[in-house]
Amino acid sequence: MKVLSEALPYLQRFAGQTVVVKYGGAAMKSDELKAAVIRDIVLLSTVGIRPVLVHGGGPEINAMLDKVGIEHKFLNGLRVTDAATMEIVEQVLTGKVNKSIVSLISTAGGKAVGICGKDGNLLRGVVKSEELGFVGKVTSVDTTLIHNLVEAGYIPVVATVAMDASGQALNVNADTAAGAIAAKLGAEKLILMTDVPGVCTDKDDPSTLIRELTMDETKEAIEKGVIAGGMIPKVECCMSSISNGVKSAHIIDGRAKHSLLLEILTDTGVGTVITSPVIAV
Repeated sequence: MKVLSEALPYLQRFAGQTVVVKYGGAAMKSDELKAAVIRDIVLLSTVGIRPVLVHGGGPEINAMLDKVGIEHKFLNGLRVTDAATMEIVEQVLTGKVNKSIVSLISTAGGKAVGICGKDGNLLRGVVKSEELGFVGKVTSVDTTLIHNLVEAGYIPVVATVAMDASGQALNVNADTAAGAIAAKLGAEKLILMTDVPGVCTDKDDPSTLIRELTMDETKEAIEKGVIAGGMIPKVECCMSSISNGVKSAHIIDGRAKHSLLLEILTDTGVGTVITSPVIAV
């Protein structure tokens, strides 16, 4: 009952607001966890918050590459994507993974439409570097289709396959895509569901979780090495989205039960929130 009463002001505050959720990795590893996350997404939609779900699908891509005998390689955390790999990435993300999420939302009582970055020119890009192959850097975002779906009462489910000027499919990092879409939408929140509690002063000790960081504090934490390794691109994605109009960005543990609801609808939250400081006038 306490949690419900605590949630009320947040439900009132965020009613009608857009929340972009990047969903993937750890939060997609078990059927039970997937079903729980999707139920929470549907709940947010039911109470008047407007979720936009942006997903990855690394484990499913790896499994399919193994099945067809294509080696998977990574460089600086990004998948090296040659033509054969790109074909598999597109098939798995826009087909199997995207439609399974749409099905889960429907089963949970929600309404969803699955799309990818190619649809409605949502995500246009260019090749990030020759050594990475068809890995894309986002150059433009058109959220008209997402707006139309949200206004019609649907939860957009976005697979992060973009295209270049010639129509070539590009593999875009899901965190990056979610941040770009959140910025273009002017979202209230960007939430990255990961496999760590958030930003910790000691990455191996969850009790050292930093609950809140300003942009300046985040930059300082990177300079001092408190934020390092794979966490750097995540917080840089968060900072970029805030610089471009998103109110706050959150990094939460997708493995924790109801982490999405607890981060949005309670006083204490469960992850790390990065905010832009309020300037007094």
